[in-house]
Amino acid sequence: MKLFAILVILSVYSLTPLVATPADLKIVAAENFYGGVAQQIAGKDATVTSILTNPNQDPHEFTSNAATAKSVADADIVIYNGLSYDPWMEKLLATGGKSGRIVIKVADLIGAKEGDNPHIWYDPQTMPALAAKLVKELSLKESDVLSNVYQKRLADFNASMKLELDLIVDIKAKASGVEVTATEPVFGYMCDALGFKMVNYDFQLKVMNDAEPTADETAAFEKSLTSRSAKILFYNSQVTDPTTERMQQIAKKAGIPIVGVTETQPVDQKEYVGWMVHELGEVQDALVVKSH
Repeated sequence: MKLFAILVILSVYSLTPLVATPADLKIVAAENFYGGVAQQIAGKDATVTSILTNPNQDPHEFTSNAATAKSVADADIVIYNGLSYDPWMEKLLATGGKSGRIVIKVADLIGAKEGDNPHIWYDPQTMPALAAKLVKELSLKESDVLSNVYQKRLADFNASMKLELDLIVDIKAKASGVEVTATEPVFGYMCDALGFKMVNYDFQLKVMNDAEPTADETAAFEKSLTSRSAKILFYNSQVTDPTTERMQQIAKKAGIPIVGVTETQPVDQKEYVGWMVHELGEVQDALVVKSH
């Protein structure tokens, strides 16, 4: 009888974990580029769900649904951009969720304030800051062994960033001060990192906020293209309208290189750094065209 009782007790303990396993950890990211970095850091130790994943979708027009709300409510860690870029996430967070849930507002990690350009993932300091924050939070949740694993993954991620950072340094050394323009401020932080001089910012803000640029703003934009003072035109390839399409046509006629950038990580780019390197390669190609 004693042996039978022991076997029963052992079977109960084998079926009921004393603590949650790492695989039970759920991370939800509002945007797929943040989810991708979270997956690189957490690895198989967590289930990572990204909400905005479609590069053909206008992120500004996204509306949440019941499935999205449940994912956010059940998450152990939630990552979102802030700066009014994903206000739907703040609404979902306000409805409550799992006890002890950690919320990471990426804008806070780099000191960005409301009213700043919201496309902060194009700032080279953003993703290393997010990766470091994730390691800190994950290490508090897990054992010392896993904490060391997370630290190793952080080192690997920062090492992978070197390719992007080296490209930025190389382009800046050759093209700092080059005047460029854009239909929206999507690539703004990267342009700053490259040392470019961005013009027509007021026009870009109007387009981003679905407002009509003034006649003076439109005329100034067109002049920067027809006079060829702007050497590259950046445009948001996910969101176009008659105004931005007309600017592209003017740029083509003037022989100004056009570079499309996206707000969502494309499906063919598996990691954030690869996405950035691809777009920086497009910039390099545009600068070669500009020099001829």
